[in-house]
Amino acid sequence: MKNHKETTEAKHGPAAVIMGASSGIGMEVARLLLRRGWHLGLAARRTEPLAALSEEYPGLVKYASIDITETGSEVLLRRLIDEMEEISLYLHVSGVGWQNMALDADKELTTVQTNALGFTRMVGEAYRYFAARGEGHIAVVSSIAGTKGIGAAPAYSATKAFDTTYVEALEQQAHMRGKHIHFTDIRPGFVRTALLGDGRRYPLLMNPEAVARAIVKAILHHRHVVVIDWRYRLLTALWRCVPRWIWRRMRISNG
Repeated sequence: MKNHKETTEAKHGPAAVIMGASSGIGMEVARLLLRRGWHLGLAARRTEPLAALSEEYPGLVKYASIDITETGSEVLLRRLIDEMEEISLYLHVSGVGWQNMALDADKELTTVQTNALGFTRMVGEAYRYFAARGEGHIAVVSSIAGTKGIGAAPAYSATKAFDTTYVEALEQQAHMRGKHIHFTDIRPGFVRTALLGDGRRYPLLMNPEAVARAIVKAILHHRHVVVIDWRYRLLTALWRCVPRWIWRRMRISNG
């Protein structure tokens, strides 16, 4: 006898919510999943690209304007989930970051507001939804920048480290509570998106389409931690081996 999840997916296809789907990686992942027949709830501050995608894939897309830095935005996320009736995946792509050698306060605080507080609001709400159901899948796009503290981007590297630790903690809690919630921590390096639209030349730059394909593969295979691209896997493995007294003397930048 099929369980409720199997019956729902057989009737409607798998369903997911993607936070941060208006451009870049989020948009590319949405397109890949839609081509596979997924039903998607898409959210971002800008809804024009989401509306266009809804017209391109009629009947498969619902969307909402959500600013994750605003108090109460988790209520809007739950409303979108409820409109979907039931989802099996929440993918969090929203994030900001800058090089900030001058330690501009606005940039640092905006990064924390988005990548830490906003992240906690959204991922926490998705976790509570899946915990109530007893199962689900939460995938987040963090960054290799969370591997070490990077002097050129202090708040960015610190908040990405927060994201990976938070997901690891939730994974342990879910196991302690007997909840079948799977977690996937996706750690790309430099991706050619609007986030890097500052005119600098970045090394080892990846295109968003290739990164999106790797993300979808990781999600479908229920991977736990994925560093995208072998070059970045090698780089981060080397970073972890560098003693702190050497690391603080190194000149690591974003390009």
